[in-house]
Amino acid sequence: MPLTAATTPLALIVPCYNPLPGWAPNVLESLARLQPLLPVGTEVHLYLVNDGSAQSVAAADVELLRAALPGFTYLTYPANRGKGYALRVGAAATHEPICLFTDIDFPYQEPSVAAVYRTLLSGKADLAVGVRDADYYVHVPKARRRVSNLLRGLTRNLLRLPVSDTQCGLKGFNAGGRDLFLKTTTNRYLFDLELIFLASRQKQMRVLAVPVELKPGVVFSALNPRILLTEGSTFMRIFLKSLATGRRKKR
Repeated sequence: MPLTAATTPLALIVPCYNPLPGWAPNVLESLARLQPLLPVGTEVHLYLVNDGSAQSVAAADVELLRAALPGFTYLTYPANRGKGYALRVGAAATHEPICLFTDIDFPYQEPSVAAVYRTLLSGKADLAVGVRDADYYVHVPKARRRVSNLLRGLTRNLLRLPVSDTQCGLKGFNAGGRDLFLKTTTNRYLFDLELIFLASRQKQMRVLAVPVELKPGVVFSALNPRILLTEGSTFMRIFLKSLATGRRKKR
């Protein structure tokens, strides 16, 4: 059933690890642009998860957000654990019926964020997955573009998931999707892939792709080769699980 904006506040979960200077004012500016695009009366609660940052997260930044935002929760722990871990910490703390997550630099256009929220508000999806168009890859460094294209090909041809663009940093879910997300175990790059894989194995879980657009001038971080090696084993774990579930379905 569709929800109504008056009774459907939005939890926005944002992980934070060594952000660029000026990140806190940028968060407030992005939220200010987002609010008018949401249905009138929508309350937005920001859950900021400090994933063991060693720099650029000062007490003054946190207090700036706390003073400016009616709904704000700050979660932190000392050691870096990865984006997937940070988002599970944030999701576990939410109580709103709709949750979205994005990156600390708010890289996606605010109308795209609103579109993900409205998709869930309509009741047509349990998991709304942002998908990027071809223009996105024009601005991506070659190494990251190669990795993204390789992963999309593997996802489409080996895992046969309903959405091949699993790594877009803008997604959302309702209460059922949140419960499923909390069952994921991947801490770093491929946590999104694991979530969509688990959703694809749940008959009652509805997954919808939502086209999203990147803001101009977004700076991409370099891919760490060590993380790529680790996530290669993560992909193999998910792939082997897909083979096992496929065999069970055939019996």
